[in-house]
Amino acid sequence: MQVLSVIGPSECGKTTLIEQLTERLSERGEVGTVKHIDCAPDIDTDGKDTDRHREAGAVQTYGLGDGEWFARGDSLTLDDALERLGQSCDYALIEGYSDAALPTVALGGRVSERGELLASGETAADVDPEQVIDELDATDPYETLSSLVARAKQSPEQDKSGAIATFTGRVREKEHDDDEPTELLEFEKYDGVAEEKMATIREELEARDGVFEVLLHHKTGVVEAGEDIVFVVVLAGHRQEAFRTVEDGINRLKEEVPLFKKEVTVGEEYWAHEA
Repeated sequence: MQVLSVIGPSECGKTTLIEQLTERLSERGEVGTVKHIDCAPDIDTDGKDTDRHREAGAVQTYGLGDGEWFARGDSLTLDDALERLGQSCDYALIEGYSDAALPTVALGGRVSERGELLASGETAADVDPEQVIDELDATDPYETLSSLVARAKQSPEQDKSGAIATFTGRVREKEHDDDEPTELLEFEKYDGVAEEKMATIREELEARDGVFEVLLHHKTGVVEAGEDIVFVVVLAGHRQEAFRTVEDGINRLKEEVPLFKKEVTVGEEYWAHEA
């Protein structure tokens, strides 16, 4: 799933740009949207913008506030909403959330705290939707464990599978109680080379008897303490093949894929290969 965040103050045309992008992207696949709201949701007022999202072609929409969300619940975070959308949508468009680590269009002078800036302007009229989509196509997809599992279940050989095994790697804040806490990790990769190596690993693992689908995903950029870094999902005939292939998959990914890691603690920062 490709994800884009549109940020900016009120009256800068965020919803208008979301509509324009939704109309174009819905011709390619299913689009979901999320809108950040500043007050408790009320279907008659705050729902108007999400109604516009739907009318433009979005198949799912969420309005998220502090402690409440459309269509009602105790709480839902942006990550939760993206987890849900990622199981069925090809694109997710986010209205608001300046602090999200997502590809971003910034309007009205708003600054993205963690996201990759794809375009900017004072209002939506200053941004070319087609150019934004071209820039979005070049970004890495947003993957979650749920989205990868959903994709594995769509395998042509899923009818012969009796097991799905997964691995999730996270940013560990500390290994021992007296360790200096890790605040974040930052990952960089050799573009093209890393993808080629991961494709080779996947192809070789899928060649094993009883293994039908292998999916590997490693995040790049900044990943904060407690967040997920890497996923391995294996669809197999039996649990033995699934477990063994998951372990081999993460071991080969760590050993063979050219990724560089910078660790930032409360007191220092360093690249792991220089430590």
